[in-house]
Amino acid sequence: MRVSGFTIIKNALLYDFPVVESISSVLPACDEFIVAVGASDDDTLGLIKNIRSDKLKIVETVWDERLRKDGKVMAVETNKALSACSGDWCFYIQADEVLHESELPKVKTAMEKNIGNPRVEGIEVNYKHFYASYRTFQDNRREWYAHEIRIVRRRPDIFSFGDAMGFRRKDQSGEWHKLRAVNSGAVMFHYGWVKPPSTMKLKKIETDKLYLPDEVISREKEVITDDNIYLDTTDLALFKGTHPNVMKDRVMKAGWNYDISKLSKTPGWARAIRVFLHPLLKRLGKLFGVREVQRRYYR
Repeated sequence: MRVSGFTIIKNALLYDFPVVESISSVLPACDEFIVAVGASDDDTLGLIKNIRSDKLKIVETVWDERLRKDGKVMAVETNKALSACSGDWCFYIQADEVLHESELPKVKTAMEKNIGNPRVEGIEVNYKHFYASYRTFQDNRREWYAHEIRIVRRRPDIFSFGDAMGFRRKDQSGEWHKLRAVNSGAVMFHYGWVKPPSTMKLKKIETDKLYLPDEVISREKEVITDDNIYLDTTDLALFKGTHPNVMKDRVMKAGWNYDISKLSKTPGWARAIRVFLHPLLKRLGKLFGVREVQRRYYR
């Protein structure tokens, strides 16, 4: 069984992506690792070249800014990296995700167990979404995605889909189908919302350029500040575990504080009920015109 890791990255230094930690966290499970490095406004290419591993293979790319709608350019770039893979399994990790070393045996076992079963086209991991700090995470599985496919078979009909959040199978008629997947039980740590507020603000605006029209981006620049970039505090919980070893230096050097008094004071049982009812409450809110804090866009 041969395993190819792959990812995409652009402007890693400008927007403080933990891409080196991301790659390092899954390298032990891979026979090769493909990094599609987009032309950047910083020395992202140098950063990736400094990773000391003979498994690393770099593909230099240029992002097509015309594909900004719905984040499509990220799937296009991800497919460039996927097409360069040579393994039986292809292990995708985004540049703000890190796999804890304790979770590696679970993904290895899932790949080994299912390599001979062609019905299994993908393997999922579960998610813990850190938010605002390394001490706090989003504990609402109905609002923040609970699992995604991160390992797929290398097949010509399997592609990164949408904005590269997941994968789909494309049949001969051009129709897209969900992959048949199993869950590895492994937990992926997502750090996309853990940065100094000023950096988080810049990164959010830059990312939203891949989804939103210019007029919305202009409004974002006027509205978002260091003080309001972290507004989604309703379901924050205190993290009591350990971060991956590859993240230790980054966690220790975190140079900003987050007021944990903002953590929800709602009793656990009451919050569990609210999380369970979240889809219904969200629909009722829209029906009666109740506006909620939007997690992706400021409009």
